[in-house]
Amino acid sequence: MVKHIIIWTLSDELTDSEKEKAKKEAKAALEALSGKIEGLIDIKLNIDMLPSSNGEMMLDTSFESESALKGYQVHPLHTEAANRFVRPYTKMRLCCDYEA
Repeated sequence: MVKHIIIWTLSDELTDSEKEKAKKEAKAALEALSGKIEGLIDIKLNIDMLPSSNGEMMLDTSFESESALKGYQVHPLHTEAANRFVRPYTKMRLCCDYEA
């Protein structure tokens, strides 16, 4: 199994209410990918971070294999969700992929 963890910080240009809306929409869009992409075992977007956190959203995904992760990264459903609900609102992205 391969884990794919992403941590995002949202744009400073967003108001607090815009950030909350963006986080909720991203969560709904990304978690809706469950069961729709081959090799994706689990997907969860954490949006209720503790104040001690460096990021504002954390994507926690599990894949059957590294090739399944590569397929997810270019899958049209994933790229549409990321392009509409994540990328326009984020300023920083950290990624960690590893075998579990």
